[in-house]
Amino acid sequence: MLHKRVARTRRIALIGLAGALALSATACAQSERDGEQGGGGQAGGTLVFGAAGAPKNFDPIFNDDGESFRPIRQMYETLVQYKPGTAEVEPGLAEKWEPSPDGTSWTFSLRKNVKFHDGTPFNAAAVCANFDRWFNIKGAAAQSQMIYYGDIFGGFAQNEGDATGDPLYKNCEAKDDSTAVLNLNKARGAFPDAFGLTSLSISSPEALKKYNADEVTQSGESFTYPEYATDHPTGTGPFKFEGFDRAQGTITLVRNEEYWGEKAKLDKVIFKIIPDEAARKEELRSGAIDGYDLPNPADYNALKEAGANVMVRPVNNIMYLGINQTNNPALKDVRVRQALDYAVNKDQLAQNKLPEGGQGRDQFVPAETPGNTPNVEKHAYDPEKAKALLKEAGAEGLTLNFYIPTEVSRPYMPNPQELAGAITEDLKAVGITVNAVPRPWNGGFKDDVQKAGKHDIHLLGWTGDYGDAGNFIGTFFGREKAEFGFSDPAIFDALSKADSQVDPAAKKAGYEEASVLISKYVPAVPVSSSPPAIVVGGNIQGIVPSPLTDERFATVTKE
Repeated sequence: MLHKRVARTRRIALIGLAGALALSATACAQSERDGEQGGGGQAGGTLVFGAAGAPKNFDPIFNDDGESFRPIRQMYETLVQYKPGTAEVEPGLAEKWEPSPDGTSWTFSLRKNVKFHDGTPFNAAAVCANFDRWFNIKGAAAQSQMIYYGDIFGGFAQNEGDATGDPLYKNCEAKDDSTAVLNLNKARGAFPDAFGLTSLSISSPEALKKYNADEVTQSGESFTYPEYATDHPTGTGPFKFEGFDRAQGTITLVRNEEYWGEKAKLDKVIFKIIPDEAARKEELRSGAIDGYDLPNPADYNALKEAGANVMVRPVNNIMYLGINQTNNPALKDVRVRQALDYAVNKDQLAQNKLPEGGQGRDQFVPAETPGNTPNVEKHAYDPEKAKALLKEAGAEGLTLNFYIPTEVSRPYMPNPQELAGAITEDLKAVGITVNAVPRPWNGGFKDDVQKAGKHDIHLLGWTGDYGDAGNFIGTFFGREKAEFGFSDPAIFDALSKADSQVDPAAKKAGYEEASVLISKYVPAVPVSSSPPAIVVGGNIQGIVPSPLTDERFATVTKE
């Protein structure tokens, strides 16, 4: 039910420190689990959330973007999940988990009496069926966007698609209904955190078969997905799929009355697709929607004055200036790459172009994540040093093609063209000629940069998926990629070694070593981090802002 006005009620306090926010948020979530109504909210009703775009589909394994993941997270669950407001893992569909001493086997003790939305039982056989499905997928389904599976598990049984490395997955054993054992070919430091990735949500094996989940077809660069992905997603979560009205641009979820845990307080959640950010703001102000993600920082005060809750998330992202060493010979010289780092006034950019709490960065691992180290080689803003290095390298008068994404806003990059403009002026100030090459995010920028490597430099970034340094520097620099166009065995080996560590202290030390190597090599320039926000009407209670953008709506109430 759409509310007619945005009520001026209690606001969730904005807390600058991530730890304080995490503590407050966790306490709030626990209070609601204990039956409190979050300061006067009532159970029932409908939450209408403004979405920036349509989901690609609803099959978790085939997705890699926030607009798809947001409804998926309400319908599906993973073996482990992240504590509200933090990147720390806690029990999900698994009550506990234990690795073998060498990290090549993980034993999961599963929750009992859990059912999928189609009424079939969740058990160890279902867990193994999902892992086997992902590993054995082939054809167009393997060519589709199984990015997260490829990043974590390395390769498929047939080594198709982007995941063409040595497969990490060996097999899965259902010891009994409530015990699943995942066997790997080698240890991975990303676990157990990565088991909470939305892409690795557990689907009903019966629904996967019934609705031909793997029958993906391909035409050129486009993929067509089967009924399971488009109309019959079937998980274990607190909300169930009711329908996607493509003509109206609305996705409707309803409360799962058979949910194993505390049932959702809302009757329904509707995602209303509103591509224009200004239109989303106006619909919130009018009461047509109850919230939306990534409000423009320039609108924070106006939204608050209108009675909305602007909730700033803890920082867990980075924006970087990517460098492609393949196309321009000058960029193979580390002195030129260092010059780019010295040339960018990161602190000024953060102060003038990012929301409050934005900060310049000297490395790619977030400050709160093990692997961040003060020992990195720092290239603080120094345009004269940049000019000297360019001269020393014989690169005076350097010209660079700067690829800039358009038609997109990201937590780390709220206004790409404005941010790119500031960086361009810094580069021009040290004598570099910059040719701006704007490209639409989908169907242009990502293809040109991440697949074809057509650029010299580019603007991009990353929001962490879980609390592990490998999710940042391992994802960026762990292997040869068209985006960066370099090969450095020392960096690759250091990252591989760090990722193979089971002991947290050894893993931390390994990623610190890799961070130092990366800072000296400068495969890209770390620029800034930005605290993104989510906004809801003043009559909405119970949303816990997540550093992973992992907000769940089961605890939400509406006055």
